[in-house]
Amino acid sequence: MSPHSTAGSAVLLGIAVVKTLILITGGVITYFAFRAYRRTDSRSLGALALGFGLITMGTFLAGVIADVIGMSLAVGVLTESVLVLAGFLVIAYSLYTR
Repeated sequence: MSPHSTAGSAVLLGIAVVKTLILITGGVITYFAFRAYRRTDSRSLGALALGFGLITMGTFLAGVIADVIGMSLAVGVLTESVLVLAGFLVIAYSLYTR
């Protein structure tokens, strides 16, 4: 076994761990934002929850597309980037609206 494959495996494991932690943290943030929306019925908090949900979903789908479905890494990164952009736009809207 070459040392390059071991280093590559360690990097892939690191990516999987970090993506999993992002998914958990993003899910918790989305949950609390959604709870705040339900409690206050504030449209801006609903949009905030949606924005965080989109960003979290983008991170999740990037891994699914690349690892599970077997599509190219570029498609996974593009999907993640589009959903993160959409999430940030929705968060910006939530901060702008009353």
